[in-house]
Amino acid sequence: MSLSDTLTDIGMKAMNLGHRAVLKATGGRVLSTAFGMPTVELHTTGRKTGQPRRTMLTTPIHDDDRVVLVASKGGDDRDPAWFLNLVARPEVEITLDGETRPMRARVASPDEKAELWPDITAAYKGYASYQKRSSRDIPVVICEPR
Repeated sequence: MSLSDTLTDIGMKAMNLGHRAVLKATGGRVLSTAFGMPTVELHTTGRKTGQPRRTMLTTPIHDDDRVVLVASKGGDDRDPAWFLNLVARPEVEITLDGETRPMRARVASPDEKAELWPDITAAYKGYASYQKRSSRDIPVVICEPR
């Protein structure tokens, strides 16, 4: 791993911890949205360690039947660790608006991604620029109630 990759990962972890701390300290009044999208806390199980992991993300699309996540990592050429964890262990929990729900995560098929992508980029235009910048096809994840 390059120094740049290491610094990116450290920055992402620090941002994640800071976001959670602000949410907790303000009772969810500050940073409950980011970039115009609701924030969610994704609970996964580490694929290597088996330990619980928590990650703050945004959801461009969500309703009672699904929560859609974008594994963009800010346009990085590497998949985020949370994505690798949920691919290995798709039983996850998502906390949204103070409610934690057990869900099963799956990667959207190419057809599903093509259908969802216009709504995803309408919610946050940055996703389109992340995809242009990245050499990988950025995965879209659909979480559905268990």
